[in-house]
Amino acid sequence: MSLREHPGLKITTTAPGTFAGSLSGRRPMSGVLCGAVLLAALVASVLITVSIGPANLSPLQVLGSILRHLGLRPESFGAAVGLTAIQDGIVWELRLPRLLTAALVGAGLAVSGAVMQALTRNPLADPYLLGLSSGASLGAVAVLLLGAAVLLPVAAFAGAMAAMALTLGLASALGVITPTRTVLAGLAVSALASALASFIIFFSAQGDSYREVLSWLMGSLAAATWGSVAITGVAFALAGTPVLLSGRILDGFAFGDIAAAALGLNVTAIRWLLLGGTAVLTGAMVSVSGSIGFVGLILPHAVRLLTGARHRALLPLSALAGALFMVWADTLARTLFDPREIPVGIITALLGAPVFIVMLWRWRNAS
Repeated sequence: MSLREHPGLKITTTAPGTFAGSLSGRRPMSGVLCGAVLLAALVASVLITVSIGPANLSPLQVLGSILRHLGLRPESFGAAVGLTAIQDGIVWELRLPRLLTAALVGAGLAVSGAVMQALTRNPLADPYLLGLSSGASLGAVAVLLLGAAVLLPVAAFAGAMAAMALTLGLASALGVITPTRTVLAGLAVSALASALASFIIFFSAQGDSYREVLSWLMGSLAAATWGSVAITGVAFALAGTPVLLSGRILDGFAFGDIAAAALGLNVTAIRWLLLGGTAVLTGAMVSVSGSIGFVGLILPHAVRLLTGARHRALLPLSALAGALFMVWADTLARTLFDPREIPVGIITALLGAPVFIVMLWRWRNAS
């Protein structure tokens, strides 16, 4: 009797190097159902988390404020309308742009992580694999210590793009670009950028500038505004949308470059385009949020455990899961030790590390 004829044994096709494979026989959840649940949870979470805080707001009041600013009649949707000017300002000018920025950052990092894991066939790949985080940190630290904080998003994005260009240039100088060479080049560029940033901090940071730099390096959305929403939203629309539509192509990379080429894919060109797209997307997200870890690493694996490894469903579901995760992580960072706020990167690490350990353990047992 062959393996496929054995009763009760379900064979699933997953990309090598992921943590999604299982012989448990459990059928993956429908992508449509999972997407509907995540989308509903995300909308509800935004309304709930905006109301959390010392301003005594309710989710219905939050909904009423949003509808009114959108030019709609709150009472037509059963939303509360009794808001003072201060409460309305807290919702519309402070909390909502911050949470929308958090959602977009989480979505961008999660999608980038899923793409990086597929292209490199490395389950430990994340959006910062090409040295993007260290490059962005170097640019951000430079302008913060020069007293030009207004240029921080531009400098961070420029640093991320410079690191990406240096990584891909180094990888191509070593020969044909392969996942292994790209990873090694990214590690080298990341170490160099981190060393330069530390050198600048050591010789230049004084007084309160240490706290400002440290907050950015740990990841923070405390300064998010509608401008931050615009930056992340435009980046996700321009760079994230083509990446989201690359699911079928990424499925072709599941078993290596030779198999992808046999399917008629231009492996080198596609890898360059997708690496460039994820680099632009990550650079834009990091430019407004600072360095936030684990989102792009654990969320794609968590989604794979639910729905399988097909990238056509994995990419949009990872975006929704990343957005949902970041909305709650930022809320915890804002309220857990109120009135003191901690960097959101600390929360993502505290939540992400245990989850990743559990995933590693499950993968070990399945293997």
